[in-house]
Amino acid sequence: MGFCVNCGNQHQDGVRFCRFCGTAQPSEQLLARLRSEAEQIRLLRMQLQQQSNQQNDAYARLEAMRQQAEAAARLNQQQNQNYRSPGW
Repeated sequence: MGFCVNCGNQHQDGVRFCRFCGTAQPSEQLLARLRSEAEQIRLLRMQLQQQSNQQNDAYARLEAMRQQAEAAARLNQQQNQNYRSPGW
């Protein structure tokens, strides 16, 4: 089932003119080409989403490492403040 490109009413596939508004409908060849292009776009979008997810995962790992480094630096600073040099 298809939809009119002008009025949006549903019609059978292969109809040349809309029975509601009379607007010429795209040919089956054009529809097939548009469907093929839409599938290519869908696949590209999925690839981009995967790449974005991978980047987000990398950023999350980097943020976790930064937080660990900051915690280690704070702990080291606390240990240095509590350290008393030997009174020789």
